[in-house]
Amino acid sequence: MTRPDSAALRARMMTLHPAEMDLSLDRVHRLLTTLGNPERNLPPVVHIAGTNGKGSTLAMLRAGLEAADQRVHAYTSPNLVRFNERIRLAGAEIDEPTLVDVLSDTLNANGAAEITYFEATTIAAFLAFSRVPADTLLLEVGLGGRLDVTNVIEAPQLTVITPVSYDHQDFLGDTLAQIAAEKAGILKRGVPCVLGPQEDEALEVIEQHAARLGVPLLAHGQHWHVWEERGRLVFQDETGLLDLPMPVLRGPHQIMNAGTALAALRHLGHDEPACAAAITRAEWPARMQRLRTGPLVAAAPGVELWLDGGHNIAAGAALAETLRAMPARPTHLICGMLDNKDCAGFLAALAPLVRGLQAVGIPDTAHAARPEDIVCAAEANDIPAETAPSVAEALARIIAAQPDARVLICGSLYLAGHVLTENG
Repeated sequence: MTRPDSAALRARMMTLHPAEMDLSLDRVHRLLTTLGNPERNLPPVVHIAGTNGKGSTLAMLRAGLEAADQRVHAYTSPNLVRFNERIRLAGAEIDEPTLVDVLSDTLNANGAAEITYFEATTIAAFLAFSRVPADTLLLEVGLGGRLDVTNVIEAPQLTVITPVSYDHQDFLGDTLAQIAAEKAGILKRGVPCVLGPQEDEALEVIEQHAARLGVPLLAHGQHWHVWEERGRLVFQDETGLLDLPMPVLRGPHQIMNAGTALAALRHLGHDEPACAAAITRAEWPARMQRLRTGPLVAAAPGVELWLDGGHNIAAGAALAETLRAMPARPTHLICGMLDNKDCAGFLAALAPLVRGLQAVGIPDTAHAARPEDIVCAAEANDIPAETAPSVAEALARIIAAQPDARVLICGSLYLAGHVLTENG
């Protein structure tokens, strides 16, 4: 009998989704118990929550830890091109045989019981992490924090909360305070937390949770500071000052993400070479990524082509800040989003910086926004916009009107993954 591949196993997991969704950890604890609680047999965990910057911060932490000769597991979501991207075992993406093993074991233990896709695949990741030795596990929260699958870790080594802003309001709440309370759910009694820059409303809530649990906070603006000075990144905490190169990940917002990663590395006892590697060796696709090869680039030789998966109001503001810091060039957007995102809010900060927008759908993606709705959101921000049947056609239209354009493909990690796949 032919053994099913990982795609077939993940398709089976999709069929187990509860008829009525409830945000709880009951299903997770049930299945973990059946599997012998692999979440209790993991290397020291750094647990990372936040609205924006989680992935970039994790990528920098991974680069720094690996430069210090650590074997590092990492868990992130969603993937861009291949599911295997989500699970890194001791420095490498999980291979197909190992992935099939842990998915099969998870499905067999679960049987026909209801469970969500993210719950099941995260539990499979815990199985993989428990079976391969490593020095550290970098664990990114999927949604929120308090009721996220990853929050079954009872005693992490360190927690990290990157900037909290508006996203997933249908699950996390309509106010910044409510969203921050969900993120603060990853705090554990007595376990230190590195805190990235926060709005006052979010900071107050996180500080209250920390005080109740006796959590030592290492907060931006209080315990550590980071800034750019003469083309260098300067970081200062109670240990001293670091004078480092600028982050290889582009955008002014990456300075704060770098600071968060550096604060975590310093707390974990790592030296200046590890800190320098964190910000100069980090790789994180679809975060203001310059596309330099592939069919899209070949079809647009005079165009500067960029790709970013940011999709909420804060991400739009960060992209605008990044564009503003770049040399002036006529800028156009190719935008595709999910229908549960605030498209008008995402585009608001970008509006003064762009000449026009081509709205596209996202192929093979549930809940993709209709291009017509994206056009309406763009026009509400006074951005000239029209729909296009594909990214390639959108790019061709921009080239015809503006051969020397800067083009930013943006609005969704799912769109970014499609572009990376199609562009080779």
